[in-house]
Amino acid sequence: MLAETICSAASAAGLGIAAVTAYRKRFLTATRIAAYSLVPVGLVLTGVVEWVAGIAFKPSVWLGFGVLGLSWLLFMTTRAVERRSGTTRAKRKAARAAGRNEAVAPAASAPSLGAGGTAGPATAAKPQAQPKPKKKQEPAAGGDDFSDIEAILKKHGI
Repeated sequence: MLAETICSAASAAGLGIAAVTAYRKRFLTATRIAAYSLVPVGLVLTGVVEWVAGIAFKPSVWLGFGVLGLSWLLFMTTRAVERRSGTTRAKRKAARAAGRNEAVAPAASAPSLGAGGTAGPATAAKPQAQPKPKKKQEPAAGGDDFSDIEAILKKHGI
């Protein structure tokens, strides 16, 4: 009963403010204020205010909110444990990241767009360990020289 009275008073005050605003020739703003001020009366007439008041004072409703909070806490705990242990979600993410690394020249031993700072003595020793071709290779065709550049351009949609 008290909530309905408060909502009615708020609506009446809002309509009064809308009338003053309309008197000042600001009709669009006045209409918007009137629309907002009619919402509390509409909620009272539909029974929403009574329903909310009934929910707010029932212990079973608060117990339900507690159960929902507990389920959310358990869900978030399992997500945190899953991220730390590196199970399925992390493996899928790593596989997705490996699939995106397409900017590699056909004969290159490492990606041409590496993470930067990884080139060190260990990576410099790798190319020397590969067997060298016996024949002197002919210069590659024009398209093969720029294959890594083409891969970068395709990646960016150019």
